[in-house]
Amino acid sequence: MIPATKSLDKITPEILLRAYSVGLFPMAESRDDPTLFWVDPHSRGMLPLDRFHLPKRLRRVLRQGKFAARVDSDFPATLDGCGEPTDRRPETWINQEIRGLYLSLHAMGHAHSVECWREGKLVGGLYGVALGGAFFGESMFSREPDASKIALAHLVARLRQGGFVLLDTQFVTEHLKRFGAIEVTRADYREKLAEALAVKARFPRELERPVEELLPPG
Repeated sequence: MIPATKSLDKITPEILLRAYSVGLFPMAESRDDPTLFWVDPHSRGMLPLDRFHLPKRLRRVLRQGKFAARVDSDFPATLDGCGEPTDRRPETWINQEIRGLYLSLHAMGHAHSVECWREGKLVGGLYGVALGGAFFGESMFSREPDASKIALAHLVARLRQGGFVLLDTQFVTEHLKRFGAIEVTRADYREKLAEALAVKARFPRELERPVEELLPPG
């Protein structure tokens, strides 16, 4: 982990993109702490796009069409949803500096949100950063059961369609293990990252085929 960088030192969106390209990502200690620090884990979480596993129950939810999935229709609200305190996550690392940086990356076309809507309300989603053939997942949230999980399935479908080769999850949690997330060493991650950055991928707003047809079978 790199020492804290105070927000007055001003991390720009361009510096943030360069950091991603060498395997770093920023965090804050809390929502109210103006200080940012760079994170460079010894072990890195990844979700192999060819081995993504959507449990049978969630495949049924996907087929039922309970949620309407949208891309980038309300990135700021998705960012704010990810920063909401919850019972399971009372503290958040998304402070105002982080928020401003990712809004700028979104305006530049590098940050995207995948959102789940129901009855006209945003009920879950996720956001992350696209660079070359790599997508760096940042955070997700749910206001209704399964909303963020379905958003993840839609993300994977779009990454596979768009030619991405790396989905970075930063860390591996028990939740992400259910979907096939793995942990690799820092050296292995940087090797895979370099390969991914050489790929020209495109983040698609619309899908050419149904989500299930774009996901790995099983």
